[in-house]
Amino acid sequence: MGLSCVDAPQCYREAQGKTEWEAAMREEIEALHNNATWELVPKPKDAELVTSEAKRQLIAAGFNLLNENDEWDLKPGGRYFFTRNMSSLVAFAIGEKYSVGSGFHVIAAHTDSPCLKLKPKSASSKSGYQMVNVQTYGGGLWHTWFDRDLTVAGRVIVKASDGSFMHKLVKVKRPLLRVPTLAIHLDRTVNKDGFKPNLENHLVPLLATKLEDSVDFKDKSKSQSSKAAHHPLLMKILSEELGCNVDEIMSIELNVCDTQPSCLGGGNDEFIFSGRLDNLASSYCALKALVASCELPGDLASEHAIRMVALFDNEEVGSDSVQGAGAPTMFQAMRRIVDCLSHGYLRESAFERAIRQSFLVSADMAHGVHPNFVDKHEDHHRPELQKGLVIKHNANQRYATSGVTAFLFKEIAKIHCLPTQEFVVRNDMGCGSTIGPILASGVGIRTVDCGIAQLSMHSVREICGKEDIDIAYKHFKAFYKTFSSVDKKLNVD
Repeated sequence: MGLSCVDAPQCYREAQGKTEWEAAMREEIEALHNNATWELVPKPKDAELVTSEAKRQLIAAGFNLLNENDEWDLKPGGRYFFTRNMSSLVAFAIGEKYSVGSGFHVIAAHTDSPCLKLKPKSASSKSGYQMVNVQTYGGGLWHTWFDRDLTVAGRVIVKASDGSFMHKLVKVKRPLLRVPTLAIHLDRTVNKDGFKPNLENHLVPLLATKLEDSVDFKDKSKSQSSKAAHHPLLMKILSEELGCNVDEIMSIELNVCDTQPSCLGGGNDEFIFSGRLDNLASSYCALKALVASCELPGDLASEHAIRMVALFDNEEVGSDSVQGAGAPTMFQAMRRIVDCLSHGYLRESAFERAIRQSFLVSADMAHGVHPNFVDKHEDHHRPELQKGLVIKHNANQRYATSGVTAFLFKEIAKIHCLPTQEFVVRNDMGCGSTIGPILASGVGIRTVDCGIAQLSMHSVREICGKEDIDIAYKHFKAFYKTFSSVDKKLNVD
């Protein structure tokens, strides 16, 4: 549709009268009303592009864009959001009956996935080929990246004609890169000994053949002697995508990603085959649930709490970044919201009281039982595809779920006739973690860890069940609409 993230309207009124944005709003509202289940669409392939798409959907649904640098003017019944680094996002809807001390009902997820990232100096050449040097990001199954049709996506800084600088997002849609495997004739023992590539020497994407055969330069001698950080051919392709001159590109931050779109598969079209299901599937369901929970005029009329979605970057590498869950982004936003809505309230601990009333759902994909490796799961905790959200438990607090938080989340499912499953890792295996414990310990917010069961986690191409997307969306929407009434029935302290 050609929507520009630079010229995006800041609120619903600004979007009115602009043909492209009005079409986007109609598309979103019609989809929410008409889809019996969520239609599978190709997802952006980069964390910044994911946030840009979430931004588009929120504006189309009537949410107002805030800036962290500005003073906020918030009102009960209002819907708002902001982004940080264009790779994390916080969106919230304030109940019309909000009063000081009311809590936050939050679903938090992460937008990043294991991938390859271009090094600051990516240009190299080997045996007559132009190669692109990359870093590994996160714990990927790197052997799955070989022999795939790959491309690049990410952000660039472009210099404008007036001397200012613009932040732009870019994705080259056509296959641009490939990491070829070594023929079995040259590696006869690979099937016996296993494929064990050296990630520095062997995981280097191929861009083109030698320089003079790849692009028509006016001054070949100058270009060949240049010690540019990136191949001139790559920069030319980026400039064409951006509609600018090569010398106007000041900086780039690019990921390598797979070009194959998401699709339905299996004998009954019951599976989703896609890259980055971990964790775009959770992010998608959370965002859609928030929008759907407050799309009609009366949806917030009886709500005392604040419904929130928080999407973070850098979970795959520990969350310790300005746009990660380790930063105080969400808690700073909560405090600002409470302060803004207090209107001179002078009594003690408005924010702390709000946190005591709050609840967080940490949504990250879960390990479904693998039919060929059943013994990797604990005997009585083997989540299956198409059987609902998986509640994750770990006695050593690798997950933030407690008996109380699990009960509350399952009670919501029970009321709405939604299935749930439970997962515990084997005692003889290590346990992964999520942003749940990070956020739970940040200010002491009650938290449950859950996720959609999947196979092939951290592969370039993953699998989950189609029905689980619909169940997760319904469970998250039910959480927003039902949690207040369920929570009132339980008294712990």
